[in-house]
Amino acid sequence: MSQTDFHYQKKELPANLTKFSLVVLAIGVVLSLIAFFVDRERALFSYLVTYMMIVSIAVGSLFIVALEYIAGADWSTPIRRIPEFFSRLLPLLFILVIPLLVFNHDLFHWAHKEAVAEDKILQGKAPYLNITFFVIRTFVFIGLWSLFYWVLIRNSRKQDTTKDQNLTTKNIRLSAIFILVFAISITFTAIDFMMSLEPHWFSTIYGVYFFSGIVVAALAAITLAVIMLKERGYFSPWMTDDHLFSLGALIFAFINFWAYIAFSQYLLIWYADLPEETFWFLTRWNGNWAYLSILLIIVQFLVPYFALLTQPSKKDPKRLKFISIWLLFAHFIDLFWLIMPNMNSMKDGYVFSWIDFVFPIAGVGLIILVFIISYKKDNLLPIGDPKLKRGMDFHL
Repeated sequence: MSQTDFHYQKKELPANLTKFSLVVLAIGVVLSLIAFFVDRERALFSYLVTYMMIVSIAVGSLFIVALEYIAGADWSTPIRRIPEFFSRLLPLLFILVIPLLVFNHDLFHWAHKEAVAEDKILQGKAPYLNITFFVIRTFVFIGLWSLFYWVLIRNSRKQDTTKDQNLTTKNIRLSAIFILVFAISITFTAIDFMMSLEPHWFSTIYGVYFFSGIVVAALAAITLAVIMLKERGYFSPWMTDDHLFSLGALIFAFINFWAYIAFSQYLLIWYADLPEETFWFLTRWNGNWAYLSILLIIVQFLVPYFALLTQPSKKDPKRLKFISIWLLFAHFIDLFWLIMPNMNSMKDGYVFSWIDFVFPIAGVGLIILVFIISYKKDNLLPIGDPKLKRGMDFHL
């Protein structure tokens, strides 16, 4: 495809899609408010799972954008706007995190001064695990993510009109800085909001474990959006199976990486057999939590691994679409497994509650709505990027 025969014409999204997202979001918000009045502690733990899911997709998508710039990839340039759209969730985290900060006593044992006064371990961790520093870290990290989002996406949009190739160079440099900020901030976010739910436990690989999960979730969300748009002609006629194969190969690689990190964390703790480390895993083998622990291995690794093992499977739109939905569900189960057993009333086993289902409904509605707003505001293709033509003509 030459520079002269490409003409971008933006297609409108289905009119009822916006209405659908608003209805889903409204239902989810109403049910979520009811949940807070019925059982605030359970609602907060369930809300935290959905919040971390949104963090995963939003920050993970910006990581994919930065990774493309640094790697200089051609094939992903035409679909880069998809992760950019998902990244628009980042500024909303300033609002979404407020319930977790306001009601921190219902979530974090270390937030109780009387508990710290009677616990030498918590006293030793108090310089880090205290509300003031916790709130500061939270807003600093969200602020940094939002700042990098704003600058990177602003340059990308500006390039649509100016065609200035220097903007690509600027984004490459910014992306290199962001990767470092991302690595540090996402590690501390995982420690703050999930690992510190059980403040007596620690894992030096916890941040990497969370990183591997959020990249899988972000890639799954991106792949799902790409395929759904492709099915409706938004990426026609240039998108080929080679583009899908590259997405499938990336997902397959990070599925294996997640499994490697998850097994490494478990193996090191099992081999050392230290009571201060093993109790965390033992809690997840109490009662019916054991079934979820086994299910996680099957859902997050075995099924997607064998589903994407062959080369043709990575090019199959239907299979990739199914696996993308599957992996989003798997990451949610992973976060649920990390968070919910820390609740005092569920350390001996999971107790069913309708509350666990209402926050994901609101989350799905919010993500779809943000994607729609982003699509209406910006071009689907980065038409000013110098790599766009090479990306559209990409073949393995």
